[in-house]
Amino acid sequence: MPATRTETDSFGPLKVPADRYWGAQTQRSLQNFPIGWERQPVAVIRALGVIKKAAAQANMDQGKLDRKLGAAIVAAAEEVIAGKLDDHFPLVVWQTGSGTQSNMNANEVIANRAIEMLGGKIGSKDPIHPNDHVNMSQSSNDTFPTAMHIAAAQVASDHLIPALKTLHAALAAKSKDFARIIKIGRTHTQDATPLTLGQEFSGYAHQVKQGIGRVEAALKNIFYLAQGGTAVGTGLNTKKGFDKLFAGKAAEITGLPFRT
Repeated sequence: MPATRTETDSFGPLKVPADRYWGAQTQRSLQNFPIGWERQPVAVIRALGVIKKAAAQANMDQGKLDRKLGAAIVAAAEEVIAGKLDDHFPLVVWQTGSGTQSNMNANEVIANRAIEMLGGKIGSKDPIHPNDHVNMSQSSNDTFPTAMHIAAAQVASDHLIPALKTLHAALAAKSKDFARIIKIGRTHTQDATPLTLGQEFSGYAHQVKQGIGRVEAALKNIFYLAQGGTAVGTGLNTKKGFDKLFAGKAAEITGLPFRT
Protein backbone atom coordinates (compact mmCIF):
# COMPACT_ATOMS: atom_id res chain seq x y z
CA MET A 1 0.00 0.00 0.00
CA PRO A 2 1.42 3.45 -0.95
CA ALA A 3 2.80 5.47 1.96
CA THR A 4 0.69 8.39 3.15
CA ARG A 5 0.93 11.30 5.55
CA THR A 6 -1.87 13.08 7.38
CA GLU A 7 -2.74 16.66 6.48
CA THR A 8 -5.54 18.77 7.95
CA ASP A 9 -7.95 21.48 6.89
CA SER A 10 -11.12 22.97 8.39
CA PHE A 11 -12.93 19.66 7.83
CA GLY A 12 -10.35 17.66 9.76
CA PRO A 13 -7.50 15.22 9.03
CA LEU A 14 -7.05 13.51 5.68
CA LYS A 15 -4.45 11.10 4.30
CA VAL A 16 -2.53 12.23 1.23
CA PRO A 17 0.25 10.49 -0.74
CA ALA A 18 3.53 10.89 1.13
CA ASP A 19 5.49 11.56 -2.07
CA ARG A 20 3.33 14.50 -3.18
CA TYR A 21 3.42 18.11 -2.04
CA TRP A 22 -0.31 18.77 -2.25
CA GLY A 23 -2.39 18.89 0.92
CA ALA A 24 -5.84 18.18 2.30
CA GLN A 25 -7.86 20.56 0.11
CA THR A 26 -6.35 19.21 -3.09
CA GLN A 27 -6.98 15.67 -1.90
CA ARG A 28 -10.61 16.48 -1.10
CA SER A 29 -11.07 17.84 -4.61
CA LEU A 30 -9.71 14.58 -6.04
CA GLN A 31 -12.25 12.68 -3.96
CA ASN A 32 -15.19 15.03 -4.50
CA PHE A 33 -14.78 15.43 -8.26
CA PRO A 34 -13.72 11.99 -9.60
CA ILE A 35 -14.89 12.88 -13.11
CA GLY A 36 -13.25 13.65 -16.41
CA TRP A 37 -9.68 13.34 -17.57
CA GLU A 38 -9.08 16.98 -18.54
CA ARG A 39 -6.27 18.08 -16.23
CA GLN A 40 -5.72 21.75 -15.55
CA PRO A 41 -3.69 23.09 -18.52
CA VAL A 42 0.04 23.30 -17.92
CA ALA A 43 -0.04 26.98 -18.92
CA VAL A 44 -2.43 27.71 -16.04
CA ILE A 45 -0.19 25.85 -13.58
CA ARG A 46 2.80 27.90 -14.74
CA ALA A 47 0.71 31.07 -14.42
CA LEU A 48 -0.20 30.17 -10.83
CA GLY A 49 3.52 29.89 -10.14
CA VAL A 50 4.01 33.38 -11.59
CA ILE A 51 1.22 34.71 -9.38
CA LYS A 52 2.58 33.20 -6.17
CA LYS A 53 6.08 34.47 -6.91
CA ALA A 54 4.91 37.98 -7.80
CA ALA A 55 2.58 38.15 -4.78
CA ALA A 56 5.34 37.05 -2.40
CA GLN A 57 7.70 39.66 -3.83
CA ALA A 58 5.05 42.38 -3.55
CA ASN A 59 4.14 41.37 0.00
CA MET A 60 7.80 41.43 1.03
CA ASP A 61 8.27 44.86 -0.53
CA GLN A 62 5.23 46.15 1.41
CA GLY A 63 6.51 44.70 4.69
CA LYS A 64 3.68 42.16 5.11
CA LEU A 65 5.71 38.99 4.55
CA ASP A 66 8.87 37.98 6.39
CA ARG A 67 11.73 37.98 3.89
CA LYS A 68 13.09 34.56 4.88
CA LEU A 69 9.69 32.97 4.38
CA GLY A 70 9.06 35.02 1.26
CA ALA A 71 12.36 33.94 -0.30
CA ALA A 72 11.42 30.28 0.22
CA ILE A 73 7.99 30.85 -1.35
CA VAL A 74 9.64 32.57 -4.33
CA ALA A 75 12.10 29.67 -4.75
CA ALA A 76 9.30 27.08 -4.62
CA ALA A 77 7.16 29.12 -7.05
CA GLU A 78 10.09 29.26 -9.47
CA GLU A 79 10.10 25.46 -9.52
CA VAL A 80 6.41 25.55 -10.48
CA ILE A 81 7.17 28.04 -13.26
CA ALA A 82 10.03 25.84 -14.49
CA GLY A 83 7.75 22.79 -14.68
CA LYS A 84 9.63 20.84 -12.01
CA LEU A 85 6.48 20.18 -9.95
CA ASP A 86 3.94 19.32 -12.66
CA ASP A 87 3.26 15.90 -11.11
CA HIS A 88 2.00 17.63 -7.97
CA PHE A 89 -0.92 19.30 -9.79
CA PRO A 90 -3.40 16.43 -10.30
CA LEU A 91 -6.71 18.27 -10.49
CA VAL A 92 -9.10 18.18 -13.43
CA VAL A 93 -10.91 21.28 -14.66
CA TRP A 94 -14.17 20.00 -13.16
CA GLN A 95 -14.32 21.59 -9.71
CA THR A 96 -16.12 24.29 -7.78
CA GLY A 97 -16.49 27.82 -9.10
CA SER A 98 -13.69 30.42 -9.11
CA GLY A 99 -10.93 27.80 -9.41
CA THR A 100 -10.57 27.55 -5.63
CA GLN A 101 -9.21 24.00 -5.64
CA SER A 102 -6.51 24.78 -8.21
CA ASN A 103 -5.55 27.90 -6.30
CA MET A 104 -5.27 25.85 -3.11
CA ASN A 105 -3.37 23.14 -4.99
CA ALA A 106 -0.76 25.79 -5.84
CA ASN A 107 -0.78 27.18 -2.28
CA GLU A 108 -0.31 23.74 -0.73
CA VAL A 109 2.39 22.58 -3.14
CA ILE A 110 4.40 25.78 -2.81
CA ALA A 111 3.98 25.88 0.98
CA ASN A 112 5.13 22.28 1.44
CA ARG A 113 8.04 22.65 -0.96
CA ALA A 114 9.10 25.87 0.76
CA ILE A 115 8.82 24.19 4.18
CA GLU A 116 11.03 21.40 2.87
CA MET A 117 13.57 23.94 1.60
CA LEU A 118 13.68 25.48 5.07
CA GLY A 119 14.24 22.09 6.70
CA GLY A 120 10.75 21.77 8.17
CA LYS A 121 8.21 18.95 8.12
CA ILE A 122 5.96 18.68 5.08
CA GLY A 123 2.32 19.07 6.03
CA SER A 124 3.04 20.93 9.27
CA LYS A 125 2.13 24.36 7.84
CA ASP A 126 5.10 25.60 9.88
CA PRO A 127 6.80 27.95 9.25
CA ILE A 128 4.84 28.55 6.03
CA HIS A 129 1.06 28.30 5.83
CA PRO A 130 -0.60 27.81 2.43
CA ASN A 131 -3.32 30.38 3.17
CA ASP A 132 -1.64 32.86 5.50
CA HIS A 133 1.63 33.14 3.59
CA VAL A 134 1.44 31.72 0.04
CA ASN A 135 -2.06 33.13 -0.53
CA MET A 136 -1.39 36.40 1.29
CA SER A 137 -3.21 39.40 -0.25
CA GLN A 138 -5.06 37.09 -2.63
CA SER A 139 -8.39 35.38 -3.18
CA SER A 140 -9.31 32.64 -5.62
CA ASN A 141 -11.70 35.21 -7.09
CA ASP A 142 -8.86 37.39 -8.35
CA THR A 143 -6.14 34.73 -8.58
CA PHE A 144 -7.79 32.39 -11.07
CA PRO A 145 -8.91 35.10 -13.53
CA THR A 146 -5.37 36.46 -13.33
CA ALA A 147 -3.97 32.99 -14.00
CA MET A 148 -6.16 32.67 -17.08
CA HIS A 149 -4.96 36.04 -18.39
CA ILE A 150 -1.29 35.26 -17.74
CA ALA A 151 -1.62 31.81 -19.30
CA ALA A 152 -3.39 33.15 -22.39
CA ALA A 153 -0.88 35.98 -22.80
CA GLN A 154 2.12 33.68 -22.46
CA VAL A 155 0.80 31.01 -24.83
CA ALA A 156 -0.21 33.63 -27.40
CA SER A 157 3.06 35.55 -27.15
CA ASP A 158 5.44 32.59 -26.90
CA HIS A 159 3.75 30.06 -29.18
CA LEU A 160 0.69 31.17 -31.15
CA ILE A 161 1.95 34.45 -32.62
CA PRO A 162 5.43 33.10 -33.51
CA ALA A 163 3.81 30.07 -35.17
CA LEU A 164 1.41 32.27 -37.14
CA LYS A 165 4.27 34.53 -38.24
CA THR A 166 6.19 31.48 -39.47
CA LEU A 167 3.12 30.30 -41.37
CA HIS A 168 2.58 33.78 -42.84
CA ALA A 169 6.18 33.99 -44.03
CA ALA A 170 5.93 30.55 -45.67
CA LEU A 171 2.66 31.41 -47.44
CA ALA A 172 4.01 34.77 -48.58
CA ALA A 173 7.10 33.05 -49.99
CA LYS A 174 4.95 30.51 -51.84
CA SER A 175 2.84 33.29 -53.32
CA LYS A 176 6.01 34.56 -55.02
CA ASP A 177 7.21 31.07 -55.98
CA PHE A 178 3.85 30.30 -57.59
CA ALA A 179 3.48 33.69 -59.34
CA ARG A 180 3.71 32.19 -62.86
CA ILE A 181 1.54 29.14 -62.29
CA ILE A 182 -1.89 29.67 -63.82
CA LYS A 183 -4.87 27.70 -62.57
CA ILE A 184 -8.62 27.71 -62.94
CA GLY A 185 -10.54 29.38 -60.17
CA ARG A 186 -13.46 27.61 -58.53
CA THR A 187 -16.72 29.08 -57.26
CA HIS A 188 -20.18 27.64 -56.70
CA THR A 189 -18.72 24.12 -57.18
CA GLN A 190 -17.71 24.84 -60.78
CA ASP A 191 -14.84 26.25 -62.81
CA ALA A 192 -14.49 30.04 -62.85
CA THR A 193 -12.06 32.59 -64.28
CA PRO A 194 -8.34 31.85 -64.10
CA LEU A 195 -5.83 33.21 -61.62
CA THR A 196 -2.29 32.39 -60.60
CA LEU A 197 -1.55 29.99 -57.77
CA GLY A 198 0.56 32.84 -56.38
CA GLN A 199 -2.50 35.08 -56.18
CA GLU A 200 -4.38 32.35 -54.35
CA PHE A 201 -1.58 31.92 -51.83
CA SER A 202 -1.32 35.69 -51.36
CA GLY A 203 -4.91 35.53 -50.12
CA TYR A 204 -4.00 32.82 -47.62
CA ALA A 205 -1.03 34.88 -46.45
CA HIS A 206 -3.14 38.00 -45.97
CA GLN A 207 -5.76 36.08 -43.97
CA VAL A 208 -3.07 34.83 -41.58
CA LYS A 209 -1.61 38.35 -41.32
CA GLN A 210 -5.05 39.66 -40.38
CA GLY A 211 -5.38 36.88 -37.81
CA ILE A 212 -2.09 37.90 -36.22
CA GLY A 213 -3.38 41.44 -35.95
CA ARG A 214 -6.57 40.28 -34.23
CA VAL A 215 -4.64 38.21 -31.69
CA GLU A 216 -2.32 41.14 -30.95
CA ALA A 217 -5.31 43.46 -30.56
CA ALA A 218 -6.97 41.04 -28.13
CA LEU A 219 -3.79 40.83 -26.04
CA LYS A 220 -4.05 44.51 -25.17
CA ASN A 221 -6.97 43.71 -22.89
CA ILE A 222 -5.58 40.34 -21.77
CA PHE A 223 -2.61 42.21 -20.27
CA TYR A 224 -4.94 43.76 -17.67
CA LEU A 225 -4.90 41.69 -14.46
CA ALA A 226 -7.53 41.30 -11.75
CA GLN A 227 -5.02 40.54 -9.00
CA GLY A 228 -5.40 42.87 -6.05
CA GLY A 229 -9.19 42.98 -6.19
CA THR A 230 -9.34 39.98 -3.80
CA ALA A 231 -12.76 38.43 -3.09
CA VAL A 232 -15.22 41.00 -4.47
CA GLY A 233 -13.05 43.59 -6.22
CA THR A 234 -12.54 46.00 -3.31
CA GLY A 235 -8.98 44.97 -2.48
CA LEU A 236 -9.89 44.00 1.09
CA ASN A 237 -6.89 42.52 2.99
CA THR A 238 -4.31 44.10 0.69
CA LYS A 239 -2.16 47.14 1.29
CA LYS A 240 -2.77 50.15 -0.94
CA GLY A 241 -0.79 49.83 -4.14
CA PHE A 242 -0.50 46.03 -4.02
CA ASP A 243 -2.33 45.67 -7.34
CA LYS A 244 0.09 47.88 -9.25
CA LEU A 245 3.12 46.43 -7.48
CA PHE A 246 1.95 42.92 -8.29
CA ALA A 247 1.37 43.73 -11.97
CA GLY A 248 4.88 45.17 -12.18
CA LYS A 249 6.36 42.03 -10.63
CA ALA A 250 4.39 39.79 -13.00
CA ALA A 251 5.66 41.86 -15.93
CA GLU A 252 9.25 41.45 -14.73
CA ILE A 253 8.86 37.68 -14.34
CA THR A 254 7.23 37.08 -17.73
CA GLY A 255 8.62 39.89 -19.86
CA LEU A 256 5.05 40.85 -20.81
CA PRO A 257 3.44 44.28 -20.22
CA PHE A 258 0.93 43.30 -17.55
CA ARG A 259 -0.92 46.11 -15.78
CA THR A 260 -3.95 46.75 -13.64
